[in-house]
Amino acid sequence: MHDLLSDKKAIFFDVGYTIDYPASGDWMFTNRFYELAGERLKQRSETQIRKAREAGAGFLDKDHLIHTLEEEAEQFYQYYRIVSESLQLELTENEITSIARDRTYNMDNYIIYPDAKEVIQTLSKTHRLGIISDTWPSIENQLRALDVFQFFSFATYSFSLGVFKPDRRMYLDALQKCGHDAKETVFVDDSPCNLDGAAEIGITPILIAANPTSDVDTPYRKIHSLSELI
Repeated sequence: MHDLLSDKKAIFFDVGYTIDYPASGDWMFTNRFYELAGERLKQRSETQIRKAREAGAGFLDKDHLIHTLEEEAEQFYQYYRIVSESLQLELTENEITSIARDRTYNMDNYIIYPDAKEVIQTLSKTHRLGIISDTWPSIENQLRALDVFQFFSFATYSFSLGVFKPDRRMYLDALQKCGHDAKETVFVDDSPCNLDGAAEIGITPILIAANPTSDVDTPYRKIHSLSELI
């Protein structure tokens, strides 16, 4: 991998399933959600759950341009309200509020991959590092809690632009902030679709398959942990 990075000036990283993973095994169905809704959730079919997730995600996708943690908590309140109503979980207003605020403010919801900090710290000595992430305002608290925030020089967050990867505006914003040509940069992400968007404008893509569902056939260089970068 050293040969791939030797002529690069900047490395962009995704966060979820690249630097960290969800403590509950699910980004949206947190431990707090399972604590309050888990028994009733077990009585619902996979199809019902999938439709409820899609309904909630549809709301989040509709207006993603947000600025504060409180706006994030309100968005998640509406998400969990939609999920609860769709699945007839009968969560109370206080329970929904508790789940939404936990999703926003509880950084124990995220677990860093064992090798991530060491790799990021090492690479920060030879490259400028950045983030390109579909996320919410709590992301910076998340990165601080993981003790890696200080190694990144710039970041492109979807909530700041109101669009998600692979929208080209995400990658163009990242390039503008880092000040390097696309050919001088690399993007590490767990989604081939997101890497397609980066490749289209000349950023070198690397698929990380730390999450087994990402271990798919790809024309891109593939790694299974960040330690393969050094």
